[in-house]
Amino acid sequence: MSGKKSVKDVDVSGKRVLLRVDFNTPISPAGEVADDTKIRESLPTINYLISKGAKVLVMSHLGRPKGKQDPKLSLAPAARRLEALLGRPVRMLPDCIGPEVEKAVESMKPGDLVLLENLRFHAGEEANDSSFARQLASLGDIFVNDAFGTAHRAHASTAGIARYLPAVMGFLMAKEVEVLSRLLSNPGRPFVAVLGGAKISDKIGLVRNLATLADVVLTGGGIANTLLVASGYGLGRSIVDKESLGEAKQMLTAAGQGKIQLPVDLVAARAVDSPEGVNVQVSKFPADMMALDIGRETCLRYAKEIGKAATVFWNGPMGVVESDAFAAGTLSVARAIAECKGITVVGGGDSVGALEKAGVTGKITHVSTGGGASLEFIEGRELPGIACLLDR
Repeated sequence: MSGKKSVKDVDVSGKRVLLRVDFNTPISPAGEVADDTKIRESLPTINYLISKGAKVLVMSHLGRPKGKQDPKLSLAPAARRLEALLGRPVRMLPDCIGPEVEKAVESMKPGDLVLLENLRFHAGEEANDSSFARQLASLGDIFVNDAFGTAHRAHASTAGIARYLPAVMGFLMAKEVEVLSRLLSNPGRPFVAVLGGAKISDKIGLVRNLATLADVVLTGGGIANTLLVASGYGLGRSIVDKESLGEAKQMLTAAGQGKIQLPVDLVAARAVDSPEGVNVQVSKFPADMMALDIGRETCLRYAKEIGKAATVFWNGPMGVVESDAFAAGTLSVARAIAECKGITVVGGGDSVGALEKAGVTGKITHVSTGGGASLEFIEGRELPGIACLLDR
């Protein structure tokens, strides 16, 4: 996938460049961008295009307006934040297609920048409607996709538009593809993968692929619960993905002894909202309780494995990280990864949130901007938003 052309491989001078970014950011009750990480990540590509004298048309989605106009999901807050970060005017357009937009684009000069309104205000965006994609494409001469977070979606602005315009990747997309490709083809050894989250059914392909790529896979959360039950342990009232037990058993057998590591102790409680839990061995799990975090001994074992790694990939919390009573395992993993001397890659919203909670975000080699996209990439799937770009 990394053999794709980037924005540096095309002449953008004086051209109308349609730049797909991921400005799907949280908006505060006051109507301002609450976390501008994704906007800041897009700046290298935007600044490069401006410096080369391109006419830059930035486009993104925000939330799930389901094909209807919704003022609460306008990209106006993103335009204000982008303007502040760039220190130059950003003109917010009232729509992403139509006569008014066409007129505004016609009057643009080299180095100008506009932000189109939320793409998902049109049902044609998520439906990858060819007519909508063609209307978008008619506004530009070149398409640059820098929205890795939506690269796993075949939408009009991520894949459809590439049928009508020369399509290349921006700098953020290129960085994501380069880092994640290295995990797949040439990771430093030992390569340790850490996988958590609620359901194993969502990540079976990922667990299976990482069990062949990594030297060790450390598990937590609902994924570990299901693997423990598949190994013959009773886990009381814990969340277990019962439909995936057969596949979980096969996966453990195929991986062989010691490859997929399971918790040896867990933090148990009678309810998710319990003020505290008790540390119990997996072999003595109480029938009236549920597993809500990995235990103390497991935290130490996992930290030791992570400390020896030359490469670490982490996705998914080790327990109910929203509750302080059951966040210790996840925060312990976050700190161990931050202290690791090797290459560290973290993908997925909950894991990124845990890094912030532990105050160690700046100590990670690469924090992926695409949760679902990074997982599908590492699973070995072809991402439509990358597959459609021009080959080198």
